[in-house]
Amino acid sequence: MKIGILLTGHAPDVLIEETGDYDKMFRDLLGPEQFEYETFAVVDGEFPIGPEVADGWIITGSRHGVYEDHDWIAPLEDLVRAIHAQTQPLIGVCFGHQLIAQALGGKVEKFRGGWAIGRTEYDLDGQPLVLNAWHQDQVVERPEGAEVLAGNAFCENAVLAYDDHILTIQPHPEYDGGFIGDLIRTRGRGVVPDEILDSATVTLDAPTDNASVGERMVEFFKRERV
Repeated sequence: MKIGILLTGHAPDVLIEETGDYDKMFRDLLGPEQFEYETFAVVDGEFPIGPEVADGWIITGSRHGVYEDHDWIAPLEDLVRAIHAQTQPLIGVCFGHQLIAQALGGKVEKFRGGWAIGRTEYDLDGQPLVLNAWHQDQVVERPEGAEVLAGNAFCENAVLAYDDHILTIQPHPEYDGGFIGDLIRTRGRGVVPDEILDSATVTLDAPTDNASVGERMVEFFKRERV
């Protein structure tokens, strides 16, 4: 099975040599042996010719906002709608979560409640789901047919499902505490309030559910669909 990774942003240059870019983080999360992968850097204007190029798709995170005026946003929304029409499995994370919602009729905006940074707990069917977050934008209005799978008081629409073929996640199962610490150092200071960053720093070594979410993503892609 081939997974196309739609790269909508890049990790900080000073970190790429150590961690790889966002596409590598997803290959590591799902397992390099699980699938064949191909990356399309849509943020740089590199698009697949169509949904048929891959069997399933991932849309990564980005430092950009889905509502910003970039010439690659509209064609990416068109691609999302084409993937949806063909009922191919599609996963979106953070920016990808928001872009899919916007493409399918939802609303995304800079959340007036501020930032979510670092280890964050969500309610998933009455059970805690713990992942690292890094966002200020949120899905504030869900598209028709979107089902909430997980959320909390700060981020109601943290995990959404669309029928059985689209799964979107606001926090980052591909980020470990070390990478959050690196983002705090390279992108956080001067942008995010210090008290939020300081609070996130305290929990960098605490466990998260990255591995179990990665397993769930693998199962999602491999699931038989009619």
